[in-house]
Amino acid sequence: MANQNCCPADRNIPSPSPGCTGAAPCTGFDPPPYTADEPPHRPPETGSQPYALSQRLARIKHKILVLSGKGGVGKSTVAVNLASTLARADNRVGLLDVDIHGPSIPKLLGIEGQSIAVQDENILPVALGPNLKAMSIGLLLHNDDNAVIWRGPMKMNLIRQFLEDVAWGDLDYLVIDCPPGTGDEPLSVCQLIDRPDGAVIVTTPQELALTDVRKSINFCHRLDLPVFGIVENMSGFVCPACGQVTDIFKRGGGRQMAQHMDVPFLGSIPIDPDLARTCDDGKPYIQHHAQTPTARTFQALARPILDLNCTSQPETTNKPNKETQPMRIAIPLADGKLALHFGHCREFTFIDVDPDTRTIVAIDSKTPPPHAPGVLPQWLAEQGANLIVAGGMGSRAKDLFAQQNIDVIIGAPPEQPEAIVKSYLDGTLRTGANLCDH
Repeated sequence: MANQNCCPADRNIPSPSPGCTGAAPCTGFDPPPYTADEPPHRPPETGSQPYALSQRLARIKHKILVLSGKGGVGKSTVAVNLASTLARADNRVGLLDVDIHGPSIPKLLGIEGQSIAVQDENILPVALGPNLKAMSIGLLLHNDDNAVIWRGPMKMNLIRQFLEDVAWGDLDYLVIDCPPGTGDEPLSVCQLIDRPDGAVIVTTPQELALTDVRKSINFCHRLDLPVFGIVENMSGFVCPACGQVTDIFKRGGGRQMAQHMDVPFLGSIPIDPDLARTCDDGKPYIQHHAQTPTARTFQALARPILDLNCTSQPETTNKPNKETQPMRIAIPLADGKLALHFGHCREFTFIDVDPDTRTIVAIDSKTPPPHAPGVLPQWLAEQGANLIVAGGMGSRAKDLFAQQNIDVIIGAPPEQPEAIVKSYLDGTLRTGANLCDH
């Protein structure tokens, strides 16, 4: 069958547009102007997966859900940049938007208004470069202002069609952006896929958001869906001029909730004007600002998902262990030994550790830029450090390092860097009080 820019009227895409005959261009369909009680064309099947669906899913290695119990927390932004990060790592990635009532993916990817093509009775997703494909109900609407007024059975039917009839091909990852809450859409995805690999849960620091996001974690537990971890979005505003942090929406609530509910914390995404700008421009942030601290947070939250390709036991990703990731430890120095006051150091020793054998594989020293608020955290993140061992450090500096996903150990003794790292690796490092007087 030749490639046609038209929705296949003989498949179960609900309500094809008037005049869509298969011979003329068609941008999608108009949803019915009423609340339908029955699914379009055919009811969703129950029990075991239908053959066509199982065959399609068999070509997708890993299925990842992005969830949040609260709307407006930046969940779709995280999904787009997570998918883009996985694609930049040379993986074949699909991004599926199952937010039926408020699809955001077309806007965030700059593909609004693109028509959907059909080939050999398969719906073709929109390709964004060699490694990323996307599909959303937003691509099937004539008018972005149209309201989709559907009940659960119709939504499940459309989600099944996105999984069964869209020609995803062979994928390493399918990232599924779910709407807020714990209702029809995420439940339908879990039932249709049967065993997704896990979920990334997005929150903001306020207690109002955290209360709803806790429900998403319990949703995952009830469905035996592993949780890769929690991402805290809008976590403080870092002034680009002076590095001063302003906690517009509080900060740290996501980390505390992760600890309380015993799930991993994947990182904090600050309020970044460039991130808001790229969203409005339809350009994934990670593709245009890959060297920024915000981009490194997106890269960090992708690590446990990238690790899925390195293990045959996906269930272990429920609690990814940072000790299994590459380790680069930074030690501030004064006269060749650990500096008791972090801000006074004029040199850093970087020690690379093999995470499997827990042995030192490389040692390097570098001179940091002139000390100023916010400079060292960003510079150390650019050097690839993920752990700092120091004698003392101010609370503001510790907060800035947390935003860069860099762990901090304070109260270490003034010894040689290699001896300190060896003590840390064998569990004998003795630490005392924070010696910083700031």
